[in-house]
Amino acid sequence: MTHDQSLILLILAATVGMFLWGRWRHDMVAAGALLACVLAGLVAPAEAFSGFGHPAVVTVACVLVLSRGLQSSGAVDVLAARVLPAKAGMAASLAALVGLGALLSGFMNNVGAMALLMPVAMQLAGRLSLPPGRVLMPLAFGTILGGMTTMIGTPPNLIVSGFRAQQGTGGFAMFDFTPIGLAVALGGILFIVLLGWRLVPAREKASTEGFETGAYVTEVRVLPDSKAAGLLLREIERTLDGADAQVIGLVRNEVRMNAPQSGRKVLAGDILVIEAEADALPEVLSTLGLKLEEAGSSSAEDETGQEDKGEKNHGQDKGGEKAGHKAGSEGEDAEAEADRSPQDDEITLMELVVRPEAGLIGRSAKDLLLRTRYGLNLLAVSREGARSKARLRTLKIQAGDLLLMQGPLEALSEFAADSGCVPLARRDLRIPDRGKAWVAGLVMAFAVGGAALGLLPAAISFALGVLASMALRTVPLRAVYESIDWSVIVLLGALIPVAGAMESTGSANLIARALLEGVARGDAIVGLTLVMVVTMFLSDLMNNAATAAVMCPIAIGTAAALGVSADPFLMAVAIGASCAFLTPIGHQNNTLILGPGGFRFGDYWRLGLPLELLVVAIAIPLLMLFWPLHG
Repeated sequence: MTHDQSLILLILAATVGMFLWGRWRHDMVAAGALLACVLAGLVAPAEAFSGFGHPAVVTVACVLVLSRGLQSSGAVDVLAARVLPAKAGMAASLAALVGLGALLSGFMNNVGAMALLMPVAMQLAGRLSLPPGRVLMPLAFGTILGGMTTMIGTPPNLIVSGFRAQQGTGGFAMFDFTPIGLAVALGGILFIVLLGWRLVPAREKASTEGFETGAYVTEVRVLPDSKAAGLLLREIERTLDGADAQVIGLVRNEVRMNAPQSGRKVLAGDILVIEAEADALPEVLSTLGLKLEEAGSSSAEDETGQEDKGEKNHGQDKGGEKAGHKAGSEGEDAEAEADRSPQDDEITLMELVVRPEAGLIGRSAKDLLLRTRYGLNLLAVSREGARSKARLRTLKIQAGDLLLMQGPLEALSEFAADSGCVPLARRDLRIPDRGKAWVAGLVMAFAVGGAALGLLPAAISFALGVLASMALRTVPLRAVYESIDWSVIVLLGALIPVAGAMESTGSANLIARALLEGVARGDAIVGLTLVMVVTMFLSDLMNNAATAAVMCPIAIGTAAALGVSADPFLMAVAIGASCAFLTPIGHQNNTLILGPGGFRFGDYWRLGLPLELLVVAIAIPLLMLFWPLHG
């Protein structure tokens, strides 16, 4: 063993040990490993940060941004409402939920897919009278399995493709991962749905983080093309039951009807007064094609606080004009255009609580001139134990009310300071926008298609997708950089040169020979299985991207020592890195469900261990079939 090999192996052992210890963040550990290699002379200073320009790093960042576009536009909410059955049994409901999670994970960040479907999983658990964990863990594992089906499904696949490209044979194509990944995902999902969910410990849900806001009362408008248009009120109420929402009033021609009869037909242009939890609002809107009244219509207030004549027609569908278009005089339209700032398209939602000494007590949104003075919308009000019969814009605000406000962050902060309200939280609610949902889906489809068909390199294709998303505003401009998990970017950019040092010093081949001689004893199939199992073990204990970056040089070295193709070994690393099912720290999706599911550290292996054994049993034969050892 040479001096350089000893140094890089020492740095690698320390890096893996720090990853497993978990005291410091993985990006800090990776940066430390890179700097240690530079100081030791294993990586040239000029090449130290070359990893940050690696196509895999650029692609990961772009995929995260495009995933945010699918999330913020409400595209996934619309898909979930159409795909998931409303009243099916246990097996069908769980299969639909886990299958949808796996499908989404193939084309967007799997952590994002998990976050999107977690509220749906909680509702499903309530409907089926199951402990939340028995739905959350299958969903978490399903989204992890789905990520291995495409090149962009999870960062390890991109890293593996990058290492293959460095060997001079070109990176893997978009759907090279699909034959094996899809078979493994389908086998795993079938096992989870039919048997595996029973292995999940029945824990009670842990205490909810944050605060409980209670139900909000909000107004939604029935658009001409809404599913709700023409339905009886009882039919709408049955649909809303799944979201724990209810209709408590109806406004037609500016006349409010409290507790309207269930046999009344709902017409286009009507305004429904709905009581729902804040997190249920996106489902309510997407399921029935409704639109938040205050979010989608212009207030008919002027500087004197008087209602304009245009408000008289605001609740009516005149001349086929779609509800939600601006009402009021031409002067007001001009004023609104003049007051509009570039931030108007970059809105956020915030909850504010009204303090007892707040200056807005006893005043309404119309009195406060929220739009004229601040450019804000009052979307909903939560008032514990009381229901007002007033319209939302004329509702007199009281101490202790919770206000769900929409607008630019700076304007929200200014209003909170001026009015004496206390901001509680920014709400990451996705208010569905059908137009933007379609645009976001098409942008993602074109980006995937450009890379899959070989028209453009993956990094370029997805970078163009991000540029299109920014231009078309499917991703708010302020959210572009917020969408990227920079710790993952630093991790990848730092470890790529470290992995290069492992290869250039011959350390990867040294480890590979030790594995072959000590365990595999020259048997390629045993070596392939060993690489996958070791990768799985490491992925259960440390970041999966870091695991892939560490194991790829070892896999390539093992294949070279055996005199076989490196492709099946790289694929084994990709699959193994995506199978972190034994611990809550192996994957972010496992961590996400730890609290809501009430889980303990040792609860994951009961379902995770048989699932990992099943993955190995399915993947190894398929690897030799689709990626022959002597291909």
